[in-house]
Amino acid sequence: MNAEVGNSGRSIKRFSILVVFVTLIFVPLVLFAQSKSDLTGGPPPFFDYSMQHPGTVHKITAADLPQPDPAGAVDKHAHMVSRPKDAWPQAPAGFKVELYAKGMKNPRLIRTAPNGDLFLADSRAGKILVYRGVGKDGKAQQTETYATDLDHPFGIAFYPLGPEPKWVYVANTTSVVRFPYQNGDLKAQGAPQTIVAKLPGYAQLAGGGHWTRDLAFSRDGTKLFVSVGSGSNVDDPDTHPREFHRADVLEFTPEGEFVKVYASGIRNCVGEAVNPTTGELWCSTNERDDLGNNLVPDYITHVQEDGFYGWPWWYIGGHQDPRLAGKHPELKDKAIVPDVLLQPHFASLEMGFYEGSQFPSGYKGDAFAAEHGSWNCEPRAGYEVIRVPMKDGDATGSFEDFLTGFVTPDGKVWGRPVGVAVGKDGSLYVSDDGSKSIWRVTYVGK
Repeated sequence: MNAEVGNSGRSIKRFSILVVFVTLIFVPLVLFAQSKSDLTGGPPPFFDYSMQHPGTVHKITAADLPQPDPAGAVDKHAHMVSRPKDAWPQAPAGFKVELYAKGMKNPRLIRTAPNGDLFLADSRAGKILVYRGVGKDGKAQQTETYATDLDHPFGIAFYPLGPEPKWVYVANTTSVVRFPYQNGDLKAQGAPQTIVAKLPGYAQLAGGGHWTRDLAFSRDGTKLFVSVGSGSNVDDPDTHPREFHRADVLEFTPEGEFVKVYASGIRNCVGEAVNPTTGELWCSTNERDDLGNNLVPDYITHVQEDGFYGWPWWYIGGHQDPRLAGKHPELKDKAIVPDVLLQPHFASLEMGFYEGSQFPSGYKGDAFAAEHGSWNCEPRAGYEVIRVPMKDGDATGSFEDFLTGFVTPDGKVWGRPVGVAVGKDGSLYVSDDGSKSIWRVTYVGK
């Protein structure tokens, strides 16, 4: 009996030592394995659609980046479904979301004319559409086709800047054209005039490969910026001539004369916007794929003249792409770290700055950007509109979920934001090529 008690006591002692060991060693390791954001009460740096909620703030830094994991890359293209009856975009408290227009073929970039009309690139239809007014039902009062027979139009810009533009510039995939324009025109006054006759065109990537070309004019009106995405994922331009003048922002005069490569190494600056506070050009950028779920972050950044942003040899500063190891070591310290790192594979598209007065005052000067959604991330990420806080025209480094709900709880995708534009009344308009719609977001108060 005493032996049994002794053995029992030793067993209890060993069990106690094991509990202490687990408590002191294993539990801290588990906690350490959690993201640092979890430990401070915030969201983790990398996340998926299920963790996107209006008002949630995220921040990713270069220190958060994992090691490349090519074996972890996935192919998870969205299989679109019709919008379920109970599905609707979700905005922060105090905001109302209405369906403004629908029925277009491929709604992409959207820009507001000085008189308040909304110009939409219906890209795969080769058209520019115009929407005017808001009815009592929240829908457009008038819709017109401004121009047809265009080659995948995307970028739209009015020139000269100010209340009385004389031209509407449109970026096709392979050229830039312009139409004579007077405020209120719902139809093009004449045939397009070619300004830039040749841009790098379609590539070998799926879907035609970075065919979007955006346009922006410098604040003084002397520079026309044209964004051109790469023709590949990570092809070395040293050995692939097709990458000439790609992954760049190109500078032209307003009359279409080429000036220079304004900035390079930007894999795909889909959305361009000029910061109204600083006058700087900003880009919403798609980064490269196939390095794993959490690489490489897409980003939003101001664009430095003659700046280099890394593609294809480097990313997010001095991180070398292992597929091009040893190439161009002299560029490591020249690769600029972007201002705002986004969730990898977000597919960040059009961006714009909020200059309206309808939203609360804290939104003034902030940026909005459409995140089209991932194709090689599991679980999915993106499929939302984000807000990028600014302070005196400079980014804080964080971003906030603003308009979500385009993915059902079980992961089915019904909407994909592409374009954002601020209406003359301060409303935010969002084009969505998943449901083929334009959504209107207004502030109605708490």
